[in-house]
Amino acid sequence: QVQLVESGGGLVQPGGSLRLSCAASGLTVESFDMSWIRQAPGKGLEWVSDINGGSTTTVYADSVKGRFTISRDNAKNTVYLQMNSLKPEDTAVYYCASGKRQWGDEYEWDYWGQGTQVTVSS
Repeated sequence: QVQLVESGGGLVQPGGSLRLSCAASGLTVESFDMSWIRQAPGKGLEWVSDINGGSTTTVYADSVKGRFTISRDNAKNTVYLQMNSLKPEDTAVYYCASGKRQWGDEYEWDYWGQGTQVTVSS
C-alpha cells in the first residue's frame, strides 16, 4: 500500500527557510514522479513543483521559482522541498503526491500524503 508522510512544517518568519520531507512507502521515489501541492486558507489546491522519477528533471510554479528546490534521497526513499525566502503568501498546507495525470488543462494525483502546515508570519 502506498503511503506518503509529510513532515517539517511549522512557523517561520518572512525571509526564512524551511525544508519539508515526504517519506514514501509502497513506491520508490526514484521510479515515480513526485509532486508538491499546497492549499492556502480559503483557496483551492495549487501545484508547486514536480520531480521526475527517472531523469530527476524538476519544474516549478512561477510563484516559487528561484526560491524552492525539490529533490530526493533515493537511499531514504524521501522527497524534499527546500523553501527559501519564504513569504506570507506561502502559508498553506503542503501535500506530497504521486501519480500525476493530466485531463485537459487540469491535473490529478493518485496518491496523497496527509499534509503539513507551513505558516510564514512575523
